Amino acid sequence: MKPKRQRHLHALDLGAALALTAVYIGFARLTADDGQPVYTGPFWLGCLIAAMVGLPVAVRRRWPLAVLVAVLAALATASLLDIPREPYAAAGLAAYLVGLAEPARRSVPALAVTLPVACGAVYLGEAVVTPAEDWRGAVGVAGLVLLVIGGAWGMGFTVRGRRAEAAREQRRRSERALDEERLRIARELHDIVSHNLSLIAVKAGVAGHVAEADPREARAALKVIEETSRSALADMRRTLGVLRTQGAPLGPAPDLDRLDLLAEEARRAGVDVDLTVRAVEGLAEGTQLTIYRIVQEALTNVVRHAAPTRCRVTVEVEGREVRIDITDEGKPSAPRPAAHGLSGGHGLLGMRERAMMYGGSFEAGPRPEGGFAVSVRLPAEGNQ
Repeated sequence: MKPKRQRHLHALDLGAALALTAVYIGFARLTADDGQPVYTGPFWLGCLIAAMVGLPVAVRRRWPLAVLVAVLAALATASLLDIPREPYAAAGLAAYLVGLAEPARRSVPALAVTLPVACGAVYLGEAVVTPAEDWRGAVGVAGLVLLVIGGAWGMGFTVRGRRAEAAREQRRRSERALDEERLRIARELHDIVSHNLSLIAVKAGVAGHVAEADPREARAALKVIEETSRSALADMRRTLGVLRTQGAPLGPAPDLDRLDLLAEEARRAGVDVDLTVRAVEGLAEGTQLTIYRIVQEALTNVVRHAAPTRCRVTVEVEGREVRIDITDEGKPSAPRPAAHGLSGGHGLLGMRERAMMYGGSFEAGPRPEGGFAVSVRLPAEGNQ
């Protein structure tokens, strides 16, 4: 609870405590129709009972059970002395906080003790000790007291249950958000590691194959491996740095301007990439990152499973839809490995998850004429 609101509630409790005390002091000075005082005891005792009834209400939020016990004892005494002329409002205020602040294992027994004590004291005071009503009237007054105290406790208990449910729902939302963030980070790390390691593996194979026959080509492959490794390490450090501390330096999120770099990296790995990007101005940053990661993963799969080959990448906006198509011709005279199909690997699963997250569609599979095709459709969400 906010401190300012808490101070405000404590001030209201203090006002209620003083008002109840003043009312009960007035009750101690009441006179009957014949001019005789209703309460015949010493006035100082009436004032003491009035203070015991009202003043504890000021601290009911700090010690709910203790306040209920003190107020109930004072009210029972006042009933037997024929002081009260109201249905136990102080006990109702205390019972509300007991139902609200105390767990059921304490608040339910407290209510079970409070109701018979309060109703019994009222009945005895009204019908036996200082008879002012017949037994029917006394029962009616006791029933009113039961309604006030039980109703107040029930309201507090209900509010407590609603707050507990709201807190559980908030925890569930936090857990879902945490799971979604973990999944997002896992996708990002997979895309970074998979893409760069695929290029490194391809170039390492080339270097090993031509090391003796063509040292210049081997050195060029090793140069690509070095550059790709540095880039992968930088991306990994940036991503892990964000997880470790809020003060980590943040690089710009990849966008569609960097698709050319993806195409160039794939060309170095032996894939002849034909890249076409049309009418993509104004797309939201999240949409651009999703497109980038989908193209990155698709090209990684082409490098891993089909290089050397030719590949066409098309990213365009038509109406309110982003169309992403990546098709390759496959390895010459070699079937595509089954692991690249819809049932294999985390890459296709990651692309599907990214598309579904934006309410899009995803299709991937072998082409009848050879090679493999990935087709994604996303809503064209613009920057706000």
